[in-house]
Amino acid sequence: MQRRRSSCAGASSRRRRRGRRCRSPDTLLSPDEWTALSLSLRVAAVAVLASLPFAVLAAYLLARWRFPGIVVIDGLIHLPLTLPPVVTGYLLLLSFGTQGFAGRFLAEHLGIVFAFRWTGAALAAAVMGFPLMVRAIRLSLEAVDPRLEEAASTLGARPLWVFATVTLPLIGPGIVSGMILAFARAMGEFGATITFVSNIPGETQTLASAIYTYTQMPGADAQALRLTAVAVAVSMLALMASEWLARRGRKRASGA
Repeated sequence: MQRRRSSCAGASSRRRRRGRRCRSPDTLLSPDEWTALSLSLRVAAVAVLASLPFAVLAAYLLARWRFPGIVVIDGLIHLPLTLPPVVTGYLLLLSFGTQGFAGRFLAEHLGIVFAFRWTGAALAAAVMGFPLMVRAIRLSLEAVDPRLEEAASTLGARPLWVFATVTLPLIGPGIVSGMILAFARAMGEFGATITFVSNIPGETQTLASAIYTYTQMPGADAQALRLTAVAVAVSMLALMASEWLARRGRKRASGA
């Protein structure tokens, strides 16, 4: 036991010189690993909650409206799925960086800065997960019989009330499913994040960025493997929960 503690103490001193803290034998993750994980959870949660209203609006627009140019809107929404994440991150840097047109306006008038901040990581995660959320909600909307909404309208209900009392309860599982998928995507986001906000420990270093950092450090395979296991577990749980909610939503919509 004494030899193990001295070994850890030696490793701790070496990691402190490199800016890394050693994992205690009684803990699952080291402080640096917990910091990266907690930052990823915060970034993913903010990204999902901030983009949810826009995702519901976009999904309703694509599922219920038909007008010229809707194909272009659909393509723009799903563009982050086809673009290389580095390209998306660079476009965010050009737009929301300190010298970008949107970034400069937000910084000067509202005091909001995205570049090289954790809020920028949340923005990148929201952009990358937005298409997945929109798609899940759109599929739920398309499974709802429009005659239910029409029946409520004929009884004098306003469109907003129809959506809140008829449509929203039926697509609830789809919304939650989309949120879970977007959350998992945000947890695994790397390319756009590191391009837009870099890889700053404690500020913008998310789970994926930390794994990348550990793969570049000699003798840090154990840290990379631990964080990889966490990422795999989160992704698997998210996929299973999303599939279960999607099936539940289809049953509710067909049985309504």
